[in-house]
Amino acid sequence: SALALLVLAATGALAVAALALLPRAPVNRLCTAPNNRTGFLCDDRVTCVPASWVCDRVSNCRNGEDEQEQLCGDLPHSLPGYLVFYCSNPRSWVYTDQRCNGMNDCGDCSDESWSSAACPPCGQEWWSCIPVHFEFCSCIPRRLCRDGIQHCLGWSDEFLC
Repeated sequence: SALALLVLAATGALAVAALALLPRAPVNRLCTAPNNRTGFLCDDRVTCVPASWVCDRVSNCRNGEDEQEQLCGDLPHSLPGYLVFYCSNPRSWVYTDQRCNGMNDCGDCSDESWSSAACPPCGQEWWSCIPVHFEFCSCIPRRLCRDGIQHCLGWSDEFLC
């Protein structure tokens, strides 16, 4: 009876050790950050860090998992696909939360206006026009309307907006 109990305990210990050696299933870290943007879920399973805060050399997760070498070692290739948007120039990329944010993050507006970006039309806080400044693509922030400075090619930001 003592021998049987010893064998049973040893078998249980081996089973637990074997389970510890099995590779863990990858953790799904996709989440929705503020402003309905794509984010990275921290180990606490509560904190959702905006995509562009990952690998920015600032730990936003309690355990620093948003800055780990395996995630940040070979950008953008080491990042999960849901965090990366590739610009029309294949060597250029931005974080997915920078796509459709109104700003020309790719440098050629492919993150704002090309079919691959699939951006909705200008939102309520934006004015649709052909901007004269490189930083904008097809909309300008409404806060720039009627400020005495031309931001749209046809001056619509000063006379119509």
